[in-house]
Amino acid sequence: MKKLLFMIALSSLLIFALSACGSSDDGEESSGDSNNSSDTSGDSGKSASDYNLVKDGKFTFASSGEFRPFSMTSGGEMTGFDIDVANAVAEQLGLEPNQQKFKFAAIVEGVKSGRFDAAVASHTITPERQKEVDFSTPYYYSGAQVFTRPGSDIKSLDDLKGKEVAVSKGSTYAKFAQKVTDNVKTYDSDVVALQSLSKGRHDAVITDFLTGKEAKGQGLKIEAKDMIERSEQAIAVAKGNDKLLEDINAALKTLREDGTLKEISEKYFKDDITTKPE
Repeated sequence: MKKLLFMIALSSLLIFALSACGSSDDGEESSGDSNNSSDTSGDSGKSASDYNLVKDGKFTFASSGEFRPFSMTSGGEMTGFDIDVANAVAEQLGLEPNQQKFKFAAIVEGVKSGRFDAAVASHTITPERQKEVDFSTPYYYSGAQVFTRPGSDIKSLDDLKGKEVAVSKGSTYAKFAQKVTDNVKTYDSDVVALQSLSKGRHDAVITDFLTGKEAKGQGLKIEAKDMIERSEQAIAVAKGNDKLLEDINAALKTLREDGTLKEISEKYFKDDITTKPE
C-alpha cells in the first residue's frame, strides 16, 4: 500500500513539473528579449531602437552650463535656451532628456567618441567641425561681435591689431582674434572672459553678440562694437548615426512650425533668434 501511495505522489509531481515548463496562456516568456518590444513613444511612432544611443530610452546631450543664457548651472542642473531646445527635441523623439555638463572645448570630441548622443551647446557650423561630426539644420542664428570696456577707441576687428583679446576655449571666435593679434587669452567660458574684461583685463573680447548683450544686462561694464559675421548654430551628432540626425531635423521642423522654438527664444531673449535673418 505504501508503495502504491508513493507511485501516485511521484506521478502527480511529474505532471506538475511538466505543466510548469510550458508557455503561459498569454504568450509571455520568462526569458524573452525585452528589446523585442516596439519601444515607441508618445505619438511620434519612432522607435528608440532606430538610434545608436548612449543609454537606452534617453537622449544624452552635452552642454557647457557656462554660456548664459544658453546654458546655465544652478543646483547641479543646467537651464537655459539650449537646454529647453534639447528637452523639446527629446520629447519629439520620445526619449528622456539626459543632460551632461562638459567643458565646451571637449564637447565635439565627446560626441565623436560616443560619450554623448548629441551636443546642444550653441555650436556654430564650420567646415572644421563638419569633418568631425554631422550637424542638424540650424536651430538659431547669431554672430560674432567685438566687446570692449566703455570709453575704448576700439570699434572693429581691424582695431584689435596687436591688442590683447580674450575668447573661450574651443570657440570659433579665436580664429578671428588670431587674424589680427598673437596676444590671445583663452577662458573656459565666454562669460568668464567678459567678466575679466569688465574688471580691467584685456583690450577686448570676441563672443556671440547675444551672450555679450546678456552679460551687459547683468551689470558687466562692457560695450558692444562691430559685428564680425553672422553664423548658424546647430545640434551635433556622431557621423553614422543617420536615423538620429534625420529625426532631430524632423523634430526641429515641427518645433519651428508649431511655434515652440520661437516661444523658447522669446523666453530668454524677448526676440526670435530661431528665424534666419534676411
